[in-house]
Amino acid sequence: MGWGSPEVALVMGDFGLSAAAATATVSSLVYARTVTSGQRPAWLLFAMSSAMVALGNGIWGWYEVVLRRPVPQTSAADFCFLMFAPPAIVGLLVLAKRPVTRAGWVCLVLDASLIGGSLLTLSWSLALARAAETDGPSTARTALSLAYPLLDIVLVSMVLALHFRRSAANRAAVNTAIAALALTVLCDALFTSPILREHYRSGQILDAGWFAGSMLMAYAPWVGTREQPPRRTPSPTRKVTGSLTALTPYLAAAVCTLGILYNVINGEKCDRVVLFTGCTVVLALVLRQGIMLLDNISLTQELAQKENHFRSLVQGSSDVIMIAAPTGVLRYVSPAAQGVYGRDPEELVGTELAAHIHPDDLGRVVHEVRRFLAAPPGDEPVTRIECRIRSGHARTAQDCWLNVESSVNRYQGGLIFNSRDVTERVRLQAQLQHNASHDPLTDLPNRALFTERVGKALRGRRAGDDGHAALLYVDLDGFKAVNDTVGHQAGDELLVQAARRLRDSLRSGDTAARLGGDEFAALICGAGADRGQREDRVHDIADRLRAALSEPYRVESGEVRVAASIGIAFAEPGVTPSELMRNADLAMYRAKQAGKGRVEMYAPQMQADVVRRTELAARLRRAVHDGEFTLLHQPVVELDSGVITAVEAQARWRSAQGILFTPAEFLRAAEDTDRSLELGRWLLEEAVGQAALRYGAGHRVPVAVRLSARRLLHRDLPVTGIESMLTRHELPPGCLVLELAGGDPRIALDELERRLTALRRVGVSISLGGFGGGYAALTALRRLPVDLVKLDRSFVEGVVESARLHKITRGLLRIAADLGIRSVAEGVDRPEQVLVLRDMGCTHGQGMAFSGPLDEQRLRGSLTRGGYPVPQETPREQVSSNGLPLPSRGSNNETRVPPA
Repeated sequence: MGWGSPEVALVMGDFGLSAAAATATVSSLVYARTVTSGQRPAWLLFAMSSAMVALGNGIWGWYEVVLRRPVPQTSAADFCFLMFAPPAIVGLLVLAKRPVTRAGWVCLVLDASLIGGSLLTLSWSLALARAAETDGPSTARTALSLAYPLLDIVLVSMVLALHFRRSAANRAAVNTAIAALALTVLCDALFTSPILREHYRSGQILDAGWFAGSMLMAYAPWVGTREQPPRRTPSPTRKVTGSLTALTPYLAAAVCTLGILYNVINGEKCDRVVLFTGCTVVLALVLRQGIMLLDNISLTQELAQKENHFRSLVQGSSDVIMIAAPTGVLRYVSPAAQGVYGRDPEELVGTELAAHIHPDDLGRVVHEVRRFLAAPPGDEPVTRIECRIRSGHARTAQDCWLNVESSVNRYQGGLIFNSRDVTERVRLQAQLQHNASHDPLTDLPNRALFTERVGKALRGRRAGDDGHAALLYVDLDGFKAVNDTVGHQAGDELLVQAARRLRDSLRSGDTAARLGGDEFAALICGAGADRGQREDRVHDIADRLRAALSEPYRVESGEVRVAASIGIAFAEPGVTPSELMRNADLAMYRAKQAGKGRVEMYAPQMQADVVRRTELAARLRRAVHDGEFTLLHQPVVELDSGVITAVEAQARWRSAQGILFTPAEFLRAAEDTDRSLELGRWLLEEAVGQAALRYGAGHRVPVAVRLSARRLLHRDLPVTGIESMLTRHELPPGCLVLELAGGDPRIALDELERRLTALRRVGVSISLGGFGGGYAALTALRRLPVDLVKLDRSFVEGVVESARLHKITRGLLRIAADLGIRSVAEGVDRPEQVLVLRDMGCTHGQGMAFSGPLDEQRLRGSLTRGGYPVPQETPREQVSSNGLPLPSRGSNNETRVPPA
């Protein structure tokens, strides 16, 4: 082209080519160090091949540039150039996709032989024969001159044979390397021509080709380092490439045939090399065809077996397999549709899939299918769809549809549905969800679902809500007695009937629920905006509900009755569901306190009372720990002589502010908490300790301690504990009287009887408090081992005024006397009561007629005196016409508390 100078052309034609090849060597080595895949050996071999080229060009330049003399016809550079092809050939074999069968390996070798033989035939006919004649009779020179083209032919054969068999990994780099080798081989083939070789000088166009091949090889490793686009589905170009791969051996045979025909047409004698090569190519082609035929037969048989296996799997599968065209028409339906859907598969083929899907599910299914088809197949190969399919087994309207779960795959533009019947699973899930939100006994909504509906009603999200909801809290009075007397089975029957009555008594838009045990609730919605009308309407509903729940219940054992206490709370602005339920619960609790079987409306004062009781309970807890409690004793006097026969220990609470609380003020708070147990423990320990001190001082009167049955049966107060307490304080067991306070229906009398019997066996006396105060007291007298009874205050207060009460009290005292049990009257505050009780046969009494509760100093003074004066006769002016003493105007029915 006239550029540069002969010296520059000489240097570039020798050392320039060497530098380009060295660059390719370094590039391949660096890439081989960074790559971790199985391609590393190939790039190392390409680096070795480029190094041979660089070394050969360097030796060539040494002769031409440095030594300034022609390159010998046989030199070391020739051997370096010869070593270019073998590493490249092996490198291509490493990059090739390895056949998986023995027949594939044989076909690969035959394909390379066919390509090589055809190229050899064509090259020998065109140039190699003349080149061999030109080199003369020297065998070494002839072999060397033929080695270049023969190795290039082998390299070209491998390039062509492996072009369509290369691995998919780093395809761009492999393609670039193959292009570099192909360009180098092309320049070698041109250089082999005797005409070009004779006139070859450094710097000609062939050097540019070799230079470009080396630079292309240097660039090849780094082509695939860029981010590769996502793989796509096979394109038509890929199919054409596969066809060319199959035709490659036949094209090679055609080229070989053309080489032979070229000699025949030119009238030349057919060379033996050409004839031998052609025969070899034909033999290899026949052999390859036979191998391919046998391999195709084997593949056909294997394919038939797989098709039969697939057909058996599809036909024997319990899942329904359907193939839908892109238009939604069913092309194939497996035989399982007969058993699952109850539909003939042949009838389903040709129909639209949408015609068999429930209308309510069709829109969701279409949306999911469109979204799935629009998504890239590589990102989402499969999706799942659940819908209802029309069933042919329909016996009822509920069985007309089956719940079906389908996995959907793409198939030739359409879809494959692999479906199974999940109706039982869906029904089970619905049942479990229903059970989780409903009471298993009454099937009413449970607390969780009811709270959720209350929240929706308060937010105005339920149909028919006007924002003025009301909540009824219902508790069945006497239900525990039904369980204890009739049995839990009858109690369950009663709860079921109560739930049915509750549901029937409410309106259609209201909600009834069972919160647990015998507690129910009702949510009344749409009660109206006017406050007065709303209260009247809800109160009428509550009264109707109370009357319905109070009707007799028919159970297996007969007829039972319970009452209903109902609390009402209205929704106010800003109230939460939990607060509304708490308010209704407080109103129900107030209805129980007011006598049960009542309806009460919530008032803010109820919450204030609860807060006050809670605060009092907290203060009571601190008072027990801080020692703010003190102990007073009230003497028990013999009514005949006035002698003190015992003392009753009573707790008093003196707060830090100096206020003295009576038991009526703090025991109710203690009963609502566990503080009653702690207070009872302190009372017993303190009473025994002080009684032991008095016993040591010579005052040997028993001390009575009032304890509840619950406290006596608690696990932290066993009989051995009381015995060890008496031993620790050195107090004889006979000096302790345990008074059983009141009756608790929740306490089992059998267990209480065993505990009291064990205490009596130790020597402790047992007193029954509140005698005559109800059926429970008489039952306890019949069952429990007691030494004395304490007549309830209600019988003493009116015994002077009421002739009827006089007779009842006399009867109770006669019962105790007939059983040989001593009696003590509580609340004896007036002298006339002493006379009447003594006349009835009562032996002992305590009250303001003798003394109130005393501190330890005053008590010891009374014990030292020995007793109190008692009236010996009834004054004439206080006797009525019927023989009963008249009430005294100065009587005092309250217990005074002297200062400590």
